[in-house]
Amino acid sequence: MGIVETIALTLGVAWASGINAYATVAVLGLLGATGLYTLPPDLEILSSPLVIAIAGLMFVVEFFADKIPGFDTVWDALQTFVRLPAGVVLALGAVGDVGTATQIATAIAGGTLAGATHAAKAGSRVLINTSPEPFSNWAASTTEDAAVVGGLLAALYHPVAFLVLLGLFALLMIWLLPKIWRGIRAVAAAVGRIFGGQAPTAAAGPGPSANASAGFSLSLRSRSGTGRGRN
Repeated sequence: MGIVETIALTLGVAWASGINAYATVAVLGLLGATGLYTLPPDLEILSSPLVIAIAGLMFVVEFFADKIPGFDTVWDALQTFVRLPAGVVLALGAVGDVGTATQIATAIAGGTLAGATHAAKAGSRVLINTSPEPFSNWAASTTEDAAVVGGLLAALYHPVAFLVLLGLFALLMIWLLPKIWRGIRAVAAAVGRIFGGQAPTAAAGPGPSANASAGFSLSLRSRSGTGRGRN
């Protein structure tokens, strides 16, 4: 592979792993086993029937778990320990033996990219789960599965186009992740008020209502003192 193809594969597997690590492994394994794509030497193990079978089985489990409102967030939390390491390992396998410095840089890039896509997926699901109907979860999950397959195929067969799209995705993440984080904080605050009760106004510190009350009391004392002076 050329340098562009290697970069696209490296970033592609990291990006896809952050969304669905099992689908990423299964797709790469099937392509390698059927001869539709020649995997790098360090990724040839993915063509093993055992690896494909396990990845396929876990993909089926995730396919259904990811479509249950509420449980999908729990599943995403657990998958933090799968998707990020998978992104690092697959990215390292894509570049192969290229020297320690390059491998460290690849591990950092792969982990960061997998973490960003995982954060976007998990965070958006928290916000989607505030909707009472399940259809938005199903639509989001199906779109994510299709994006993993389509993105991997683009990275393998159309690397330049994939890198352009990935650059646009990075810009989108820079804009979107802070908004997702603010939305998650708002949801967490709302849940805290429901289950923990609203904090007393005095504990929250002086606010407009407290200042108004203080001013009203001062006014009453002033008027009372004036009245006594006149008597």
